[in-house]
Amino acid sequence: MKVATQNVTFQVSLPLSSSQLLTVNVKDICQLVIQQLVALLPTLVVWVAYHDLSTSQRQLVVQEPEAQLRSTKAISDYSHRELSHRDFAYLQQEKWWRDDLVNVNIHELNVSGGYHTYVCPLSQQSSIAEYILVCTFDPLSVKQQQLLLGNAQILSNYLAMYRERSHYQSEINCLAQLLGQAEHQLRNPLALINLCAENLRLVLPDGSLREQATLIRQTVDELSSKLTDLLYRGQRARLKIKKHNLQTILAQSIKSLQPWLTEKQLQINFPEKPVYVSVDEWQMKQVFDNLLTNAIHFSPRGGKVTCNWHTYRNEVLIEICDRGSGIAAEDLKQIFKPYYSRRVGGTGLGLAIAKKIILEHQGNLWAENLPEGGAQFSFTLPITK
Repeated sequence: MKVATQNVTFQVSLPLSSSQLLTVNVKDICQLVIQQLVALLPTLVVWVAYHDLSTSQRQLVVQEPEAQLRSTKAISDYSHRELSHRDFAYLQQEKWWRDDLVNVNIHELNVSGGYHTYVCPLSQQSSIAEYILVCTFDPLSVKQQQLLLGNAQILSNYLAMYRERSHYQSEINCLAQLLGQAEHQLRNPLALINLCAENLRLVLPDGSLREQATLIRQTVDELSSKLTDLLYRGQRARLKIKKHNLQTILAQSIKSLQPWLTEKQLQINFPEKPVYVSVDEWQMKQVFDNLLTNAIHFSPRGGKVTCNWHTYRNEVLIEICDRGSGIAAEDLKQIFKPYYSRRVGGTGLGLAIAKKIILEHQGNLWAENLPEGGAQFSFTLPITK
Protein backbone atom coordinates (compact mmCIF):
# COMPACT_ATOMS: atom_id res chain seq x y z
CA MET A 1 0.00 0.00 0.00
CA LYS A 2 1.04 3.63 -0.46
CA VAL A 3 0.26 6.42 1.99
CA ALA A 4 1.06 10.11 2.16
CA THR A 5 4.04 11.42 4.13
CA GLN A 6 2.77 14.85 5.19
CA ASN A 7 3.03 16.32 8.69
CA VAL A 8 5.78 13.95 9.80
CA THR A 9 7.61 14.88 13.02
CA PHE A 10 10.90 13.30 14.01
CA GLN A 11 11.50 13.76 17.71
CA VAL A 12 14.96 12.18 18.08
CA SER A 13 17.80 14.29 16.67
CA LEU A 14 19.75 12.51 13.93
CA PRO A 15 23.28 13.65 12.99
CA LEU A 16 22.57 14.14 9.30
CA SER A 17 24.93 17.05 8.67
CA SER A 18 27.86 16.39 6.38
CA SER A 19 30.35 17.30 9.10
CA GLN A 20 29.16 14.42 11.30
CA LEU A 21 28.92 11.52 8.84
CA LEU A 22 32.43 10.21 9.41
CA THR A 23 32.15 10.13 13.18
CA VAL A 24 28.75 8.44 13.55
CA ASN A 25 28.20 4.70 13.54
CA VAL A 26 25.40 3.61 11.19
CA LYS A 27 24.24 1.09 13.78
CA ASP A 28 23.73 3.94 16.26
CA ILE A 29 21.56 5.77 13.74
CA CYS A 30 19.44 2.64 13.22
CA GLN A 31 19.02 2.29 16.97
CA LEU A 32 17.86 5.92 17.22
CA VAL A 33 15.22 5.28 14.55
CA ILE A 34 14.10 2.10 16.31
CA GLN A 35 13.80 3.96 19.61
CA GLN A 36 11.68 6.58 17.87
CA LEU A 37 9.33 3.95 16.42
CA VAL A 38 9.08 2.05 19.71
CA ALA A 39 8.08 5.28 21.46
CA LEU A 40 5.45 6.21 18.88
CA LEU A 41 3.94 2.90 17.72
CA PRO A 42 2.34 -0.08 19.53
CA THR A 43 5.12 -2.42 18.43
CA LEU A 44 5.86 -6.07 19.15
CA VAL A 45 9.24 -5.97 17.42
CA VAL A 46 11.17 -3.50 15.26
CA TRP A 47 14.33 -4.07 13.30
CA VAL A 48 16.43 -2.44 10.61
CA ALA A 49 18.47 -4.37 8.04
CA TYR A 50 21.30 -2.55 6.26
CA HIS A 51 24.56 -3.26 4.43
CA ASP A 52 27.67 -2.37 6.45
CA LEU A 53 30.24 -1.18 3.92
CA SER A 54 33.11 -1.35 6.41
CA THR A 55 32.66 -5.13 6.83
CA SER A 56 30.85 -5.88 3.51
CA GLN A 57 28.18 -7.69 5.53
CA ARG A 58 24.51 -7.09 6.17
CA GLN A 59 23.60 -6.12 9.70
CA LEU A 60 20.34 -6.57 11.59
CA VAL A 61 19.60 -4.13 14.41
CA VAL A 62 16.73 -5.51 16.49
CA GLN A 63 14.79 -4.20 19.45
CA GLU A 64 11.93 -6.09 21.04
CA PRO A 65 9.92 -3.70 23.20
CA GLU A 66 7.46 -6.31 24.49
CA ALA A 67 9.57 -6.96 27.61
CA GLN A 68 9.28 -3.28 28.48
CA LEU A 69 5.53 -3.31 27.85
CA ARG A 70 5.02 -6.30 30.11
CA SER A 71 6.58 -4.43 32.99
CA THR A 72 3.77 -1.87 32.83
CA LYS A 73 0.80 -4.01 31.75
CA ALA A 74 -0.67 -7.28 32.83
CA ILE A 75 1.06 -10.27 31.31
CA SER A 76 -2.27 -11.77 30.40
CA ASP A 77 -3.00 -8.79 28.12
CA TYR A 78 -0.15 -9.80 25.80
CA SER A 79 0.50 -13.50 26.39
CA HIS A 80 -1.77 -14.51 23.54
CA ARG A 81 -0.23 -11.98 21.16
CA GLU A 82 3.47 -12.75 21.37
CA LEU A 83 5.55 -13.03 18.24
CA SER A 84 6.31 -16.75 18.06
CA HIS A 85 9.86 -18.00 17.50
CA ARG A 86 8.71 -19.66 14.30
CA ASP A 87 7.28 -16.43 12.87
CA PHE A 88 10.28 -14.47 14.11
CA ALA A 89 12.61 -16.88 12.29
CA TYR A 90 10.48 -16.71 9.14
CA LEU A 91 10.72 -12.91 9.07
CA GLN A 92 14.47 -12.97 9.68
CA GLN A 93 15.01 -15.45 6.83
CA GLU A 94 13.55 -12.79 4.49
CA LYS A 95 11.73 -15.32 2.31
CA TRP A 96 9.04 -12.68 2.00
CA TRP A 97 11.42 -10.18 0.31
CA ARG A 98 10.68 -9.26 -3.30
CA ASP A 99 12.73 -7.07 -5.61
CA ASP A 100 9.62 -5.22 -6.75
CA LEU A 101 8.90 -3.75 -3.31
CA VAL A 102 8.68 0.01 -3.76
CA ASN A 103 11.37 2.04 -2.03
CA VAL A 104 10.25 4.07 1.04
CA ASN A 105 6.70 2.76 0.83
CA ILE A 106 4.81 0.65 3.35
CA HIS A 107 4.02 -2.96 2.43
CA GLU A 108 1.99 -5.19 4.77
CA LEU A 109 3.10 -8.84 4.88
CA ASN A 110 0.78 -11.80 5.21
CA VAL A 111 2.10 -13.40 8.39
CA SER A 112 0.07 -15.61 10.72
CA GLY A 113 -0.17 -15.00 14.45
CA GLY A 114 -2.86 -12.37 14.85
CA TYR A 115 -0.55 -9.39 14.54
CA HIS A 116 0.34 -7.05 11.69
CA THR A 117 3.73 -6.87 9.97
CA TYR A 118 4.85 -3.89 7.91
CA VAL A 119 8.04 -3.55 5.87
CA CYS A 120 9.42 -0.36 4.36
CA PRO A 121 12.38 -0.78 1.90
CA LEU A 122 15.16 1.78 2.32
CA SER A 123 17.20 1.30 -0.84
CA GLN A 124 16.68 0.98 -4.59
CA GLN A 125 19.50 -1.57 -4.75
CA SER A 126 17.52 -4.75 -5.43
CA SER A 127 20.52 -6.98 -4.73
CA ILE A 128 20.73 -5.72 -1.13
CA ALA A 129 17.71 -5.95 1.17
CA GLU A 130 17.74 -2.83 3.35
CA TYR A 131 14.52 -2.09 5.16
CA ILE A 132 12.62 -1.28 8.37
CA LEU A 133 10.30 -4.02 9.65
CA VAL A 134 7.63 -3.39 12.27
CA CYS A 135 5.27 -5.90 13.94
CA THR A 136 2.34 -4.32 15.76
CA PHE A 137 -0.54 -5.44 17.98
CA ASP A 138 -3.13 -3.59 15.92
CA PRO A 139 -3.25 -2.19 12.37
CA LEU A 140 -1.40 1.08 11.98
CA SER A 141 -3.55 4.15 11.48
CA VAL A 142 -2.85 6.58 8.65
CA LYS A 143 -1.05 8.91 11.06
CA GLN A 144 1.06 6.04 12.43
CA GLN A 145 1.95 5.01 8.88
CA GLN A 146 3.04 8.59 8.21
CA LEU A 147 5.32 8.42 11.25
CA LEU A 148 6.81 5.15 9.99
CA LEU A 149 7.35 6.59 6.51
CA GLY A 150 8.91 9.76 7.91
CA ASN A 151 11.47 7.77 9.87
CA ALA A 152 12.09 5.49 6.88
CA GLN A 153 12.72 8.48 4.60
CA ILE A 154 15.25 10.00 6.99
CA LEU A 155 17.07 6.69 7.41
CA SER A 156 17.00 6.06 3.64
CA ASN A 157 18.57 9.47 3.01
CA TYR A 158 21.22 8.82 5.65
CA LEU A 159 22.13 5.42 4.17
CA ALA A 160 22.40 6.98 0.69
CA MET A 161 24.80 9.64 2.06
CA TYR A 162 26.71 6.91 3.90
CA ARG A 163 27.12 4.87 0.69
CA GLU A 164 28.18 7.90 -1.33
CA ARG A 165 30.73 9.00 1.25
CA SER A 166 32.15 5.48 1.58
CA HIS A 167 32.43 5.27 -2.19
CA TYR A 168 34.39 8.50 -2.41
CA GLN A 169 36.53 7.54 0.57
CA SER A 170 37.51 4.33 -1.21
CA GLU A 171 38.50 6.26 -4.32
CA ILE A 172 40.40 8.80 -2.24
CA ASN A 173 42.35 6.02 -0.51
CA CYS A 174 43.29 4.75 -3.97
CA LEU A 175 44.33 8.27 -4.94
CA ALA A 176 46.48 8.55 -1.81
CA GLN A 177 48.31 5.35 -2.79
CA LEU A 178 48.90 6.69 -6.30
CA LEU A 179 50.19 9.97 -4.88
CA GLY A 180 52.57 8.01 -2.69
CA GLN A 181 53.94 6.20 -5.73
CA ALA A 182 54.25 9.49 -7.63
CA GLU A 183 56.08 11.12 -4.72
CA HIS A 184 58.56 8.26 -4.61
CA GLN A 185 59.16 8.32 -8.36
CA LEU A 186 59.58 12.10 -8.58
CA ARG A 187 61.71 12.65 -5.49
CA ASN A 188 65.01 11.43 -7.01
CA PRO A 189 64.68 13.30 -10.36
CA LEU A 190 63.86 16.52 -8.50
CA ALA A 191 66.91 16.06 -6.27
CA LEU A 192 69.09 15.53 -9.36
CA ILE A 193 67.75 18.71 -11.01
CA ASN A 194 68.38 20.60 -7.79
CA LEU A 195 71.96 19.35 -7.60
CA CYS A 196 72.69 20.24 -11.24
CA ALA A 197 71.18 23.70 -10.82
CA GLU A 198 73.33 24.32 -7.74
CA ASN A 199 76.50 23.18 -9.57
CA LEU A 200 75.70 25.57 -12.44
CA ARG A 201 75.04 28.41 -10.02
CA LEU A 202 78.43 27.93 -8.39
CA VAL A 203 80.41 28.07 -11.66
CA LEU A 204 78.44 30.70 -13.55
CA PRO A 205 79.49 34.36 -13.27
CA ASP A 206 77.15 36.93 -11.84
CA GLY A 207 74.43 37.75 -14.33
CA SER A 208 71.16 36.51 -15.80
CA LEU A 209 72.33 32.90 -16.30
CA ARG A 210 73.32 32.55 -12.65
CA GLU A 211 70.00 34.09 -11.64
CA GLN A 212 68.18 31.54 -13.81
CA ALA A 213 70.09 28.67 -12.20
CA THR A 214 69.12 30.03 -8.78
CA LEU A 215 65.49 30.29 -9.91
CA ILE A 216 65.57 26.66 -11.10
CA ARG A 217 66.82 25.50 -7.72
CA GLN A 218 64.22 27.59 -5.84
CA THR A 219 61.45 26.24 -8.07
CA VAL A 220 62.56 22.65 -7.50
CA ASP A 221 62.61 23.24 -3.74
CA GLU A 222 59.09 24.63 -3.94
CA LEU A 223 57.88 21.69 -6.05
CA SER A 224 59.42 19.23 -3.63
CA SER A 225 57.78 20.96 -0.69
CA LYS A 226 54.37 21.01 -2.39
CA LEU A 227 54.72 17.37 -3.35
CA THR A 228 55.28 16.49 0.30
CA ASP A 229 52.35 18.66 1.35
CA LEU A 230 50.08 17.05 -1.22
CA LEU A 231 50.95 13.58 -0.02
CA TYR A 232 51.00 14.03 3.75
CA ARG A 233 49.14 17.13 4.83
CA GLY A 234 45.81 15.64 3.73
CA GLN A 235 46.18 13.20 6.61
CA ARG A 236 44.32 14.57 9.61
CA ALA A 237 47.26 14.01 11.96
CA ARG A 238 49.31 16.47 9.87
CA LEU A 239 46.62 19.07 9.18
CA LYS A 240 47.66 22.46 10.56
CA ILE A 241 44.22 23.50 11.75
CA LYS A 242 43.86 27.14 12.77
CA LYS A 243 41.10 29.71 12.54
CA HIS A 244 41.33 31.50 9.18
CA ASN A 245 39.24 33.97 7.21
CA LEU A 246 38.04 32.24 4.05
CA GLN A 247 37.82 35.64 2.40
CA THR A 248 41.59 36.07 2.79
CA ILE A 249 42.37 32.56 1.47
CA LEU A 250 40.08 33.12 -1.53
CA ALA A 251 41.77 36.45 -2.29
CA GLN A 252 45.17 34.71 -2.29
CA SER A 253 43.87 32.09 -4.71
CA ILE A 254 42.42 34.75 -7.04
CA LYS A 255 45.75 36.61 -7.02
CA SER A 256 47.65 33.49 -8.10
CA LEU A 257 45.14 32.90 -10.94
CA GLN A 258 45.16 36.52 -12.14
CA PRO A 259 47.06 35.82 -15.44
CA TRP A 260 44.31 33.39 -16.54
CA LEU A 261 41.60 35.84 -15.45
CA THR A 262 43.22 38.63 -17.46
CA GLU A 263 43.58 36.39 -20.52
CA LYS A 264 39.86 35.49 -20.53
CA GLN A 265 38.73 38.92 -19.26
CA LEU A 266 36.92 37.26 -16.36
CA GLN A 267 35.79 38.76 -13.09
CA ILE A 268 35.43 36.90 -9.78
CA ASN A 269 32.92 38.31 -7.32
CA PHE A 270 32.88 37.31 -3.65
CA PRO A 271 31.26 38.69 -0.46
CA GLU A 272 32.82 41.52 1.48
CA LYS A 273 31.78 39.91 4.75
CA PRO A 274 34.49 37.75 6.37
CA VAL A 275 33.79 34.20 7.50
CA TYR A 276 36.09 32.42 9.96
CA VAL A 277 36.51 28.64 10.08
CA SER A 278 39.14 26.28 11.48
CA VAL A 279 41.03 24.87 8.48
CA ASP A 280 44.48 24.11 7.13
CA GLU A 281 45.22 27.29 5.18
CA TRP A 282 47.43 25.67 2.53
CA GLN A 283 44.96 22.85 1.95
CA MET A 284 42.00 25.22 1.65
CA LYS A 285 43.85 27.33 -0.88
CA GLN A 286 44.30 24.17 -2.97
CA VAL A 287 40.53 23.66 -2.87
CA PHE A 288 39.87 27.22 -4.09
CA ASP A 289 42.66 26.93 -6.69
CA ASN A 290 41.21 23.73 -8.15
CA LEU A 291 37.57 24.84 -8.12
CA LEU A 292 38.32 28.29 -9.52
CA THR A 293 40.62 26.87 -12.22
CA ASN A 294 37.77 24.62 -13.29
CA ALA A 295 35.30 27.54 -13.29
CA ILE A 296 37.70 29.77 -15.27
CA HIS A 297 38.26 27.07 -17.90
CA PHE A 298 34.55 26.59 -18.62
CA SER A 299 33.50 30.24 -18.31
CA PRO A 300 32.88 32.23 -21.50
CA ARG A 301 35.25 35.09 -22.29
CA GLY A 302 34.22 38.30 -20.56
CA GLY A 303 31.99 36.49 -18.07
CA LYS A 304 32.11 36.26 -14.32
CA VAL A 305 32.52 33.68 -11.59
CA THR A 306 30.54 34.17 -8.39
CA CYS A 307 31.62 32.97 -4.95
CA ASN A 308 29.33 33.13 -1.96
CA TRP A 309 29.01 31.67 1.53
CA HIS A 310 26.23 31.16 4.03
CA THR A 311 26.77 30.60 7.75
CA TYR A 312 24.54 28.20 9.67
CA ARG A 313 24.64 27.03 13.27
CA ASN A 314 27.05 24.11 12.75
CA GLU A 315 28.62 24.68 9.34
CA VAL A 316 29.44 27.10 6.54
CA LEU A 317 28.23 26.53 2.98
CA ILE A 318 30.52 27.87 0.22
CA GLU A 319 29.28 28.12 -3.40
CA ILE A 320 31.32 28.76 -6.55
CA CYS A 321 29.24 29.39 -9.71
CA ASP A 322 30.22 29.86 -13.33
CA ARG A 323 28.20 30.77 -16.42
CA GLY A 324 29.56 28.06 -18.69
CA SER A 325 27.72 25.28 -20.49
CA GLY A 326 27.04 23.28 -17.33
CA ILE A 327 27.88 19.66 -16.55
CA ALA A 328 26.51 16.71 -18.54
CA ALA A 329 24.41 14.22 -16.56
CA GLU A 330 26.93 11.41 -17.06
CA ASP A 331 29.76 13.69 -15.89
CA LEU A 332 27.94 14.64 -12.68
CA LYS A 333 28.12 11.01 -11.56
CA GLN A 334 31.89 10.72 -12.10
CA ILE A 335 33.28 14.23 -11.90
CA PHE A 336 35.11 13.62 -8.59
CA LYS A 337 36.64 10.29 -9.62
CA PRO A 338 40.46 10.37 -9.87
CA TYR A 339 41.70 10.77 -13.48
CA TYR A 340 38.23 11.60 -14.83
CA SER A 341 38.41 14.92 -16.67
CA ARG A 342 36.24 16.94 -19.05
CA ARG A 343 39.07 19.38 -19.79
CA VAL A 344 41.40 18.93 -22.74
CA GLY A 345 44.81 18.22 -21.25
CA GLY A 346 43.36 17.90 -17.74
CA THR A 347 44.78 15.32 -15.34
CA GLY A 348 41.48 14.51 -13.63
CA LEU A 349 43.07 15.02 -10.20
CA GLY A 350 42.04 18.58 -9.29
CA LEU A 351 38.47 17.87 -8.24
CA ALA A 352 39.41 14.53 -6.67
CA ILE A 353 42.05 16.26 -4.53
CA ALA A 354 39.58 19.01 -3.58
CA LYS A 355 37.09 16.33 -2.52
CA LYS A 356 39.76 14.59 -0.46
CA ILE A 357 40.70 17.79 1.35
CA ILE A 358 37.10 18.72 2.15
CA LEU A 359 36.33 15.22 3.44
CA GLU A 360 39.41 15.32 5.66
CA HIS A 361 38.08 18.60 7.07
CA GLN A 362 34.82 16.79 7.93
CA GLY A 363 32.89 18.60 5.19
CA ASN A 364 31.30 17.60 1.91
CA LEU A 365 31.70 18.72 -1.72
CA TRP A 366 29.25 18.29 -4.59
CA ALA A 367 28.38 19.72 -8.02
CA GLU A 368 25.14 20.65 -9.74
CA ASN A 369 23.81 22.60 -12.72
CA LEU A 370 22.13 25.97 -12.27
CA PRO A 371 18.63 26.56 -13.71
CA GLU A 372 19.83 29.76 -15.39
CA GLY A 373 22.83 27.98 -16.92
CA GLY A 374 26.32 27.17 -15.75
CA ALA A 375 27.58 24.94 -12.96
CA GLN A 376 27.86 25.34 -9.22
CA PHE A 377 30.32 23.61 -6.90
CA SER A 378 29.31 23.69 -3.24
CA PHE A 379 31.14 22.53 -0.16
CA THR A 380 30.55 22.65 3.57
CA LEU A 381 32.95 23.13 6.45
CA PRO A 382 32.08 22.57 10.11
CA ILE A 383 32.12 25.45 12.56
CA THR A 384 34.18 24.35 15.56
CA LYS A 385 33.03 25.88 18.82
